[in-house]
This record gives sequence, C-alpha cells and structure tokens, in this order.
Amino acid sequence: MHRIRLGLLAAALLSTPIAALAADATIPHEHKGVLPAYTGMPSIPTLTAEDLAILDTGKNVLKQTKDGKGSGGKGIAVQDIHADPTTIWSRITSYSNYPKWVKGVYECETYSNTADHIKTRMVIGGMGVKKEYFIDHKYTPGSGYMTWTLDYSRNSDFDDTVGFWRVEALPGKPGWSRVYYSVQVKLKGWVPGFIQAMLTKDGLVQATEWVKRESEKAAGH
Repeated sequence: MHRIRLGLLAAALLSTPIAALAADATIPHEHKGVLPAYTGMPSIPTLTAEDLAILDTGKNVLKQTKDGKGSGGKGIAVQDIHADPTTIWSRITSYSNYPKWVKGVYECETYSNTADHIKTRMVIGGMGVKKEYFIDHKYTPGSGYMTWTLDYSRNSDFDDTVGFWRVEALPGKPGWSRVYYSVQVKLKGWVPGFIQAMLTKDGLVQATEWVKRESEKAAGH
C-alpha cells in the first residue's frame, strides 16, 4: 500500500509542469495581476503626536491604511532619515548591493532599465529555501515615489506583489527626510514561515531600517 501511494506521489510530481514548481524567466506569469496596483502617488497615513515622538527617537512607526475594498487595508512603515531624498533614492535603487545590504536577499540584478521602469530579478530566503521573483518598478526621478508589481512577462515564485516607496524632505529640518514603505504579497504554494515574516511586518521594519542605515552612512552621519 505504501509503495502504491509513493508511486502515485512520484507520478503526480513528474506530471506537474515545471513552470508550476519554480520561477521561470522564459514563460509568462499565470496572470496579469490579482492585487490592486498603485496608480499615481500612493496615499500615506496621518501621523499622531505619539508617532512623531517615536520617529524623533530614530525608531520607525507602523501604520495601517484603509483601502476601501473591504480587505482591511495595508501596512506602512514610516522612518525619519538623516539624509536628503536624492541620497535615499540612490540607496533604494542600488539593487546590485541588496545582497550585502539586505538580510535574506541572496541575489538581485537589474535586467531592464528604461525611462520610468526598472525591472529586477530577486532571490530571497534562508535555511536552504529560496524564492525567485521578477519585479517591475515604476519610478521617475523627482516624482517622490516608486510603485511596483510583478513583471508578468516572467513567471515568479510568488503569486503577486505590489508596493511603494515614498520619500519627502522634512520641512523645518534641513538634511532630513521622511520615508514611507509598503508591500503586499500574495503567496503561491507552500512558503516557510520565516520567508512569510520577511514579506510582512518584519519586512516592513527591516526595509526602512536598512535604508536608514545605508543612507545615513552615504550622507556621512
């Protein structure tokens, strides 16, 4: 009986299309997007006096925004950084440095860079488990924000992802900026818990922390 069951499992695995088992840059994704993509400048949450006091200590603040679609909204991390927006954007878009700057990123490379689209291949994970995906960032320098979706012309290990960065100079505080970061990920198949954490609350905190560290280092602070 066990041999029969194992045989059926092996047959099922062998009959599963390779595209369903791993990311593949040579074939399109299964769909053109299931999470609502951002259009225009993303909205940001209102900060309370308590939030501002926390930001003044150098820590980040996590906020929740309503999306009006009944899904509960999105998490946003907010961080004040002692660097100007240009310096901060130079760190965010330095994708080749992600493997040494960002915990859990094994590989990151740009495979297309046009007027307002930067497409990158990323491999993240840990403990021998890796997930590969392809991101299409929409970014126009000077606009103050960047949004992204999957690159649906390539098949990724995640079902979908959308998100944004928004960077603003802080009025009355020369040389300082406020950074907002949000990401949503829809998983595909089984994903280890530690990778799920990288993509949710932990990921929000870690993203703003590494950008603060590298931006302030570049700014000489």
